[in-house]
Amino acid sequence: MAKYPSIKEFQYADNKEKWHHIIFGADTKEGRRFDIWLLWFILFSVLVLMVDSVSSLHEKYALYFKYSEYFFTAIFSLEYLARLYVSENKKKYVLSFYGIVDLISTIPTYLTFFFPASQFFRILRTFRLLRIFKVLRLTSFMGEAKGMGQALKRSGAKITVFFGVVLIVVVVMGTLMYVIESPEAGFTSIPRSIYWAVVTLTTVGYGDIAPVTALGQFLSAVLMILGYAVIAVPTGIVSVEMSQTNKGQKCSTCNHLELDEKAIYCTRCGNEIKK
Repeated sequence: MAKYPSIKEFQYADNKEKWHHIIFGADTKEGRRFDIWLLWFILFSVLVLMVDSVSSLHEKYALYFKYSEYFFTAIFSLEYLARLYVSENKKKYVLSFYGIVDLISTIPTYLTFFFPASQFFRILRTFRLLRIFKVLRLTSFMGEAKGMGQALKRSGAKITVFFGVVLIVVVVMGTLMYVIESPEAGFTSIPRSIYWAVVTLTTVGYGDIAPVTALGQFLSAVLMILGYAVIAVPTGIVSVEMSQTNKGQKCSTCNHLELDEKAIYCTRCGNEIKK
């Protein structure tokens, strides 16, 4: 397990630089605790939002949900202001992806004071769950995340070609079903017939549209069988790439995947690779 140094082991010009390292960094004990506590607050706030959407619970505990909303909004507002204060380039943070997410997930509660109908925009708070990817940057997850990213990147071209073929299949099958089936069966237009083809190919099968002719049912059966390939082919492509990515040895200190199986020292942290 990777060890995280304490913030006390670093030298800072002032407290602002120190807090910048804690809030934006994830390579110290304090920075790691900050990220994890923030993630817990985000998870609980989203959970409260989900429970509040249940009408029976909302009517019974409306006041508690209201105060909880104010509490989480205050926490996230202070966090946003703290990030803004310690940022070296405030404009860069405000316009960054996470800066925008932090802002739009906080302001809806303030808008409800002036526009009560805007309370529905509180669902934007779920976007703060994207902060989990920052926590995944912690050392114990970096090797796995990098390996998966490399596998997806290498298989991207193959998957793109595959889904291009799938798109052609659903368009052709949807057009054929529009010609074969009658509007009474639900195939009232080519786009709606393509929707049926997508639902059938993915084996979802809502049942809102169904063929009634023998030829239409035969094509449906063919499309259902092809549907298994939609799941199997991309999974197989990515699995092969990931198995190739996992070849090598992992550093026990920083979890870096060293592709050279004969390497003695890690090229990232320089520590000896224990076999």
